[in-house]
Amino acid sequence: MHRWQDLFADLEAQLRHAEQRELDAEVSDRTRRERSEVRWLDRAAANLGASLVISTAVGPVAGRLDDLGRDWLLLGDERGRQATLLPAAAVLGVSGLGRAADGDEGLGRRFGIGVALRAVSRDRAAVELRDTAGSHVAGTIDVVGADYLEVAEHPVDVPRRPDSITGMRVVTFAGLVLVRRV
Repeated sequence: MHRWQDLFADLEAQLRHAEQRELDAEVSDRTRRERSEVRWLDRAAANLGASLVISTAVGPVAGRLDDLGRDWLLLGDERGRQATLLPAAAVLGVSGLGRAADGDEGLGRRFGIGVALRAVSRDRAAVELRDTAGSHVAGTIDVVGADYLEVAEHPVDVPRRPDSITGMRVVTFAGLVLVRRV
């Protein structure tokens, strides 16, 4: 009788072990599937206030994640003096993100980078821009189109006046890496 009980106990243990392996595999598969649907901006939305280092084509940009929208991020410096707007398309990598993700569809602000840039243009603030080629442009954003912005180039320490403009430059959103108000 004892041998029968040992045999049945062994069979029961094998069955429990097989069920646990199957459950573990299913949980792993679900986890991988759920992670595959998470965008990096979803993770960024869950990390507002975090100190990040953003890798771009022109080098790293460090700061505190102060705001974001569906296709842009706003990094602030620790003193709260300088803010840098980055198109999400210009981000090559991010250091400092936690693993949490904001699964809500309301990722940060609902408006896109064009709306954010139009607000900067309305303020008539002097800005510095960098593009993917590493070019540096300083001046005032005059026009924000559907997929570009136009900058009246002038020294940032001189107000935008017709006699201070040294040129006009169009920068496509696809070529834009960052915009910094000065």
